[in-house]
Order: sequence, then structure tokens, then C-alpha cells
Amino acid sequence: MAEIYGTFGPSCCSQNVLEAMLREGLTGMRLNLSHASLLDSLPFIDNYKKACEKVKKPMELMIDLHGPEQRIGQLAKELTLSPGDTLVLSGPDNSKAPGTLVVPAAILTACEPGDRLIIHDGAVELEAVERLNPAGSEKNPQRFCCRVLRGDTISGQQSIQIEGKEVYGDVVTQADLENLNLAKEMGVTSVMQPFVRGAEDLRTLRSVLEKRKLKLRIFAKIESLTGLANLETIIPFADVIVIARGDLGNAMPLWELPRAQKKIARSCQEAGKPFLTVTQLLASMTQNASPTRAEVSDIFNAILDGASAVMVTGETAVGRYPVEVIRYLAKTVETAEDYAADLSQGTYRTE
Repeated sequence: MAEIYGTFGPSCCSQNVLEAMLREGLTGMRLNLSHASLLDSLPFIDNYKKACEKVKKPMELMIDLHGPEQRIGQLAKELTLSPGDTLVLSGPDNSKAPGTLVVPAAILTACEPGDRLIIHDGAVELEAVERLNPAGSEKNPQRFCCRVLRGDTISGQQSIQIEGKEVYGDVVTQADLENLNLAKEMGVTSVMQPFVRGAEDLRTLRSVLEKRKLKLRIFAKIESLTGLANLETIIPFADVIVIARGDLGNAMPLWELPRAQKKIARSCQEAGKPFLTVTQLLASMTQNASPTRAEVSDIFNAILDGASAVMVTGETAVGRYPVEVIRYLAKTVETAEDYAADLSQGTYRTE
């Protein structure tokens, strides 16, 4: 059966909830290190270890690194934005001025009037209006005035991109190195590398792992046009390819995303490379106890396309029904695999 991954968060941090998720078919948990370090997450990991021991399942723990993705700064509290609002983007000076959002300097340097900025997988969309101080200084860092086109509530350390531009940081950050130093003792079994652009990114990561004598599966996230274009060169250096539809969907008109997903799946199938599908598989279940028909069809078709793993993120991390999410995910995967087996044997019947 395909692997079923959930994501750690406040909704699924207790041993009881994790046990219930494992009994429903969970095979692994993802820890997003953009929001918490391995050391900070030790209570979650301990509960997960105990839950795995209780239900007699091996502990599969995946860490999702910071990597080169650009993210907004920390927020003292959640920020709610509405269309028409004005928001000032400021350099990493820890500014707490009302209506100001701290972003990486590289974003401000690359931004130009008229650019669209996407925050948290498109939850918020901004239009860059005016650069307020082009030169910038330590006391008065670069700032950009933006208008909110699409609003939502955001929290600190969420992703930010400029539509049509690829702005990246280091492949492996200092925070990543510190977390990888603890990976073995924390029971980490796999690592997810964000925004893989080519084989060199994975060579860099493998070198870091080898220096620490870490034998971890590498999940390579394809979530940019560069990564998509270089897919054939990336596949040989990854253990699993990840169709990361969140940021990949921000990199192109959304109606083109299904074609990109099919292309990645087909390339992986032809190369005999396992792949994982993720992003909004059961997004409605963040609030609702049952999914939409479209969501279960999406999961079903991902399995028919050959996915060897599927993963949910916010649905288990902050959703109201983490156990039910895993139940629907596992049951839909099982049904799709039964259907695929019937097709391969020529025994499928419509009645």
C-alpha cells in the first residue's frame, strides 16, 4: 500500500491522537522545520515514538528542511489582511511597526513595481506599488509599499514568492545543519529538500548527510519551473520525487498545474522512481469532518497515476479532525489500489 504521511502540529501532538492515526493507516509523520527545530519538537517526537511502540509500527519520521525557500519574518500574532489594505514590506530589521511585514532582503531587492507577491501558497496575494527607500541602510532598511489583492490570515515564517521570479537562499541553511546534527539521535528516517532546482542541490545535501554519516531517504520537492524543467536530471539523485503542488501552483497559471503533475508522474513512472503527491488533498477537512467528492477523486487519481506515497499537511497539523483525515486518506488509497489491481488483471466490472 502507498505510504500515508501526516504533518505534526498542535492538532496531532498527543500520544492518543497519534495512536489513533496510526491505527487508521498512518505510516509516517512529517516535521516542518521552518516552524520549529528538532529540539523544540522533542515532546511531539517522544509521543510519536511511544504511539508507534504501542501499535507495533516502525517510526517513520521525515524532516522538511528550510532549504532555499524565502519566508516572512516572525509575527507577534496572526495578521489578517483584506483586499485593498496597504502593507509595507521591510528588510529583516525585526520591525514591529503596524502594517509592516518583515521579509528577506533578497525579496526586496528582486521586487519591482507591478510585481505580484504570493504568501502561504497563494492564501495572500500582494501587488508591489512603490519602493519607499531604494538605497536602504542599517537604520532605515529597504521597504516596499504593497496593496493587498487577496486577503487572508497569515502567521510568521510562511512562504513568500514573487510571481514569475525565482528568488532563493542557501540549499542547506545553518538551521538545517543544526537540525541534521540531531537527526540520528532523534530517530529521523528521511529528509525532504525544498525547491530542488537541479542535481547539484541534491549533491550538496548528500554531501552534508555523508559528513554526518546519516543514511536517510531524500525526498526531492519539485515546486518551481526550474525544478520542473530539470526533472530528468534530478530523478537519478533522489530517492523519492515530491509533486509539491502548493508552490508549483504559484509558479504557473493554476489551470496548468494538473498537466505539470501528470508530466512529473509519467516521468517518475518511466524512470521507476517513487513519487509522493501533496498539497490540499483533504483541505476542506481542516474544518469539516468529511471531505469533498473532488478531494477523494484527486487522491484516487494520484494513486492511479502511480503515486507511492501521499501526504497531508495542515489537515493534521492544525485541522479539527486529524484522525478522520487519515481514515479518509487511507481508505481512498486502498480503494484506488484495489481498482488498479482489478484493471491490471482484467477483472474490473462496472456492476
